Amino acid sequence: MTTHPSPTSPDHQLLDLTQHEIQALRTRFNLADAHTHQQQSDSQREIVARLPELWYEAERGLQATAEERFIEAFFTLHRQDTALAKNKTLLSYAASISTMVAGMYLKQQRKSVTLVEPCFDNLYDVLNNMGVPMYPIEESALHDPDRIYSELKRLVRTDALFLVDPNNPTGFTLLQHGRRGFEEVVRFCKDHNKLLVIDFCFASFTLYDEKLARFDIYELLESSGISYLAIEDTGKTWPVQDAKAAMITASDDIREDVYNLHTSVLLNVSPFVLNMLTQYVQDSTRDQLGSVREVLTQNREAIRKAIDGTILEYQEPVAGVSVAWARINHPELTATELQRLLAEAEVYVLPGRFFYWSQPDRGEAFVRFALARDPQVFSDAMARTREVLDRHAV
Repeated sequence: MTTHPSPTSPDHQLLDLTQHEIQALRTRFNLADAHTHQQQSDSQREIVARLPELWYEAERGLQATAEERFIEAFFTLHRQDTALAKNKTLLSYAASISTMVAGMYLKQQRKSVTLVEPCFDNLYDVLNNMGVPMYPIEESALHDPDRIYSELKRLVRTDALFLVDPNNPTGFTLLQHGRRGFEEVVRFCKDHNKLLVIDFCFASFTLYDEKLARFDIYELLESSGISYLAIEDTGKTWPVQDAKAAMITASDDIREDVYNLHTSVLLNVSPFVLNMLTQYVQDSTRDQLGSVREVLTQNREAIRKAIDGTILEYQEPVAGVSVAWARINHPELTATELQRLLAEAEVYVLPGRFFYWSQPDRGEAFVRFALARDPQVFSDAMARTREVLDRHAV
């Protein structure tokens, strides 16, 4: 009798990035998923010490109160006064759920989508599994503000445009151009009647950055009159053992349809989780995300040093996101092979091919490292990585 490897078998062919991340959870140095695995800061440990208090507070209070406090804290940190004032954001317990709701709406309305490439492949997978027609647009089409409008006009033939800002894995953000980049995208969508969908799950990494300024993007979206869906998330920012919340906000013209789809998926997010997350968000407002940014800055410097002079070339991001994107400069070594070699050394990174969801071979020149890790653990992982890279010098 012929047997087939189970999904947890090392011989099973992994079909997406999440399957890689599941394997990485069994690895000593898991640098795969972008979830937060660093230790608590001093002030965050104080929040952990108060968890029983936060539990009973949530138990006694109203669900609506927990939701209102969390949304107020989140959009205050992100300086999105318009989103806060509009009071129409819907909560879920994971960004993938919010993306599912967006996908359900696109499917229901029979809309085709132009999706940025590269991007994390579960965006493509969720929409594809729902039967939404998709076409790629190179992230580079957004790099020059003088050409954004003309490039979108040339390349977008679908009903909707789906962007990720900042982008995962590259760290590119339209905020590189100040307001103008977003204004050009919105102008195109207005002129050509396109639904704009934006994944803002890494947007916290644009805050308190001297080179960037996250302005009130919802004010721009609302005042333009375009149809839009905006997705936000906490899962990539705070070390909360994956107790997270995600949000989706819709323009008024599609709000009722989106609400009706959302309520078909879930009732609510745990009030205890929302209560706890509110404490973390407020803590980051007080320290200007210092505890988050310091870990990433330290690990970003560690990977720069570790791969300097090797076959890997660090790709400088526009926003200091919690992942590092590196190009492989080797005539034969592919991302798939390098990922395997590093995994054998107990360092699990993600191969780039899956980020290029329409042309996987293009991604064979890149690998992605997650940075939200305890700095000592990350340093040890970099030492292992350097040993592997030194064995494959050109």
